[in-house]
This record gives sequence, structure tokens and C-alpha cells, in this order.
Amino acid sequence: MNRSTVASIVLGLSMVVTSAVTQALKPTHKMADQKGRFDLETMIPLRFGDWTEDNSIVPLKVDPSTQARLNMIYNQTLSRTYIDSKGERIMLSIAYGGDQSDNMAVHRPELCYVAQGFNVTSNNVGALPTAFGTLPVRRLVAVQGARNEPITYWITVGDRAINPGMSQRLQQLRYGFTGNVPDGMLVRVSSIDNEAAGAYQLQQHFIADMLAGVSKDGRARLIGSMPL
Repeated sequence: MNRSTVASIVLGLSMVVTSAVTQALKPTHKMADQKGRFDLETMIPLRFGDWTEDNSIVPLKVDPSTQARLNMIYNQTLSRTYIDSKGERIMLSIAYGGDQSDNMAVHRPELCYVAQGFNVTSNNVGALPTAFGTLPVRRLVAVQGARNEPITYWITVGDRAINPGMSQRLQQLRYGFTGNVPDGMLVRVSSIDNEAAGAYQLQQHFIADMLAGVSKDGRARLIGSMPL
């Protein structure tokens, strides 16, 4: 047997082994199936704390082509506006996807807003303390004409709230090595305000009231059972 034949056999065997290992490591168990079904519309109350639903303002809507892509990613979405007794308004958008593998990753607001013609003038990582743990959040400011929209959002992958980007990818890999396909949720709160610092304080207050107003299981869905 000549050298080239041996090399071909070795290469062929390597490809077979690599394919078998890749298939063996491919996640097959969806965490969404293990957690059971839920409904965002009923999970998030229409009234909590000093907040009640306000139908006069609708959170940012995306164009039809973007919406079609989002429909492929998410199983459920929720968009509402809330108002308190002082007339302050907060827009809430939540999106849940049962499959957060590589081609089904959550759609980040900084990309979504830019796709809608906004200019994202600020984009910072932050930590939001709550009564149930500290949430790793990202804070943005999206501007379009006279509309100035400070935004706070976070992402959960599986059982943890994480910062988008590398932490998100590492979390997906962690589950992949255990054979699990993680689910994921994106929670976004925003308000129309020219003063970002005050808007973020109001959003933090809203988030605290929302987390206190949902059930224990709903809270685990929103922030993960083990927020960082």
C-alpha cells in the first residue's frame, strides 16, 4: 500500500470520526420542553405596583421583513405601554424563543432600532440591582428626529441572565456540551425622555415593580433562576 493510499484512508477515517463526534455533541434536548408551556400575555399582569396598561402609546413596531425574521426566532412576543399615577410612561417589549442555538439567537435591540432608522448614540453595559439579584443589563439611547428613547434591556439564556455578546455565546456553548438546547428571553423597557439618567431610574423602578408583581415562576422566566 503506497503512501498516498494510506494518507487517503487516514483522512477518510478522520472525517468519519469528526462527523460522529460532532453528531454526538449536537444538543438534542430542548429546555423549553422541560420547563413547560406558559403565556406571556397572562404571565405579565396588566396592573402591578403603581402601573397600569396604557393603550395610547405602542412600543416600537418593526417593518414587515424584520417582523418575518423575528417570527422565525421567537415563539412569543409581548408589547405593552404602562402608565403610573404621575403620568410617567414605560414601554415594555418581551420576546421568548424556545431555541437559542446558533441560528436562532435573540435579536438585540441595538440592531433592531438601527434597522428602523434610529441612531444609537449610547450603548453601555450596566448592572441593575433588584430584590431578586443583580441583573446584567445593557443601556442604550436611540434617537430618531425629535424622539429620544433611553432603553434598558437584558437577555436570559437557559437559566441565567447574561450580557449579550461573548457571555451569550459562552452560555450557549455551556448548554451545548451538556446536550441541551437553551431557550431564551429578551426583556426591553424604554421611555421617551431627553434626560437619560432620569429615564433609567424610572425604568429601574418599573422593573422592580414588575418583578414583584409576577409569580415566582414568571420571575424565573424573566430573569433566570440564577441571575448573575
